[in-house]
Amino acid sequence: MATDNSCIVLSDEEQGYDLDLFCIPKHYADDLERVFIPHGLIMDRTERLARDIMRDMGGHHIVALCVLKGGYKFFADLLDYIKALNRNSDKSIPMTVDFIRLKSYCNDQSTGEIKVIGGDDLSTLTGKNVLIVEDIIDTGKTMKTLLKLLKQFNPKMVKVASLLVKRTPRSVGYRPDFVGFEVPDKYLVGYALDYNEYFRDLNHICVISEHGREKYKA
Repeated sequence: MATDNSCIVLSDEEQGYDLDLFCIPKHYADDLERVFIPHGLIMDRTERLARDIMRDMGGHHIVALCVLKGGYKFFADLLDYIKALNRNSDKSIPMTVDFIRLKSYCNDQSTGEIKVIGGDDLSTLTGKNVLIVEDIIDTGKTMKTLLKLLKQFNPKMVKVASLLVKRTPRSVGYRPDFVGFEVPDKYLVGYALDYNEYFRDLNHICVISEHGREKYKA
């Protein structure tokens, strides 16, 4: 595990932790290989990201835009930390929330087609500081498409916070403004990251096993 001053970098050789060292729901016992990022580490890193976001964006009303469904846990925990900063410091800013849902995956593969299947009237973002909150940046195509869409509504500022960024040869080179962890090209589940809607109810981020992929295949 290393840092590059912008995030925690988990190397390709990172082995993670034995499942028996953590509390894993029994119904997933055979479906996971290893715990990759424990819940406590996720929470500590999220708290630091909240401070960084307030430092960079805290001068003006923020609209926090959650990318559903995978981003909901990170979004909720990040906002809790931002709210705590608002309560406990002299500097505080109003924050409103909105939600959008995009779909680009079937099983463990990006389909290449991005469908916007949710979200309110995005014209309310005009002139606002917008913080997009995402669970994972894989190829980056989805986020680039979303940013292009939002640009049409003339927000004052748009920044992206992603809990994970995957190192993959499929990447288009996009990098978010705030990153929790840079991770190898493994299929990760848990902490609201899913595989065909399963594993969202897992606290830790884990590597799915071959058995799990077959069991929950669409």
